[in-house]
Amino acid sequence: MSSQSTLSPLGEGLSPRERFLARQAAREAHADARAERGRVKRSESELREIAARGARELGGSGIGADDEATADEVVAWVARELGVDLAAVACSMADAVLPHVVARSLPFVDVLFLDTGYHFPETVGTRDAVATTMDVTVVDVLPELTVAQQDEKHGKDLWARDPGACCAMRKVTPLHQTLAGYEVWFTGVRREEAPTRTSTPLIDFDEKNGLIKVNPLAAWTYDDLFGYAARHGVLLNPLLDDGYPSIGCAPCTRRVAPGEDPRSGRWAGFDKTECGLHA
Repeated sequence: MSSQSTLSPLGEGLSPRERFLARQAAREAHADARAERGRVKRSESELREIAARGARELGGSGIGADDEATADEVVAWVARELGVDLAAVACSMADAVLPHVVARSLPFVDVLFLDTGYHFPETVGTRDAVATTMDVTVVDVLPELTVAQQDEKHGKDLWARDPGACCAMRKVTPLHQTLAGYEVWFTGVRREEAPTRTSTPLIDFDEKNGLIKVNPLAAWTYDDLFGYAARHGVLLNPLLDDGYPSIGCAPCTRRVAPGEDPRSGRWAGFDKTECGLHA
């Protein structure tokens, strides 16, 4: 698996530092233009209508049907209907495929990284590389309490006693609060990942968070994901080459043996398969 960073045509022919500066200038110009436009979030009824129309136009004859829209078609549709100002990409930094796919139609889209305080150093390094080498805007989403504050309030290593509560405080609630400012969010959920995800639609209205949820990679396989990364030189977390096909917080993620369910390394020993973000 390649772990090389992906660079857009922006700054081609320039030195690495010149490319970095060009990208940073473009990112700042995008932020200034967005602030000047000052777009206000559409009403819930408007967003519901857009989501329903998207499901009709993109979903073809049903989930998994041959006439479903491709990932690029899904993102291009969202770009036309909603634009980039109030769009966000959720990314765990296991790889940068989803940000790359979305940024092709929505350059400098906000990429939300849930900075739980428990990530592997490799995951934090991947986030930093994405922030500096891709045409996106990385936004760190922080929980209310630091790890030390949580330990003091709830006892040390809550994740070992009640991982559901830990995920709720460090992932689910912070993301829910952050998504309140957006109209649409993109996720990398794929149907083949787990039995709980087999009916994932390309687009629907997210009742829990009150905005449109888009899953452009829903129909992709693991091979599709890494084939795309190889073709486009997209950043991959080095842990993927070290026995971690699904990467979460370090205390709750273990290596997976060949042939095991890719998500079996998440919350091993607990009756838990999801953090709650997509429940």
